[in-house]
Amino acid sequence: MGWDRATPFIIDLQVNPEDIDGLGHANNAVYVTWLERCAWRHSQRLGLDLVEYRRLDRAMAVVRHEIDYLAAAYEGDELQLATWIVDWDQRLKMTRHFQLVRPSDNTTLLRAQTTFVCIELSTGRPKRMPPEFIEGYGVALSLDGSEPAREGGGTASTFAS
Repeated sequence: MGWDRATPFIIDLQVNPEDIDGLGHANNAVYVTWLERCAWRHSQRLGLDLVEYRRLDRAMAVVRHEIDYLAAAYEGDELQLATWIVDWDQRLKMTRHFQLVRPSDNTTLLRAQTTFVCIELSTGRPKRMPPEFIEGYGVALSLDGSEPAREGGGTASTFAS
């Protein structure tokens, strides 16, 4: 697969009939849902799930999405969505990149960037990241190698590069 960066976290997706809009392709709003799903599953894989967010009274909340829609997805398409944590200040902000690919023809359908801010759940206000966030998200920043992480664990070594 032609991923933009090394060591992506990848989820598999399928375009369902309810994802299709009046123009006959996946609706733009569906892509945003997929971005959220991918980011959330990656956070869970890093040990930062909703239980941990509540325990810490902290969460990473979206403040900005930048999306480039490059090609359409159609009903029945099997897709792979990858994410990388590419930047953070270890205080408030973190940035993820995403790439959505249709493996059947190796077409990149979307590239996106999302900026998150750490908030205190009880107030909704920006609040410094706790040490658990620094440790958990920091692991994803420092991953090294060429094998992508898969949602179910392990690597995606069965996929061609």
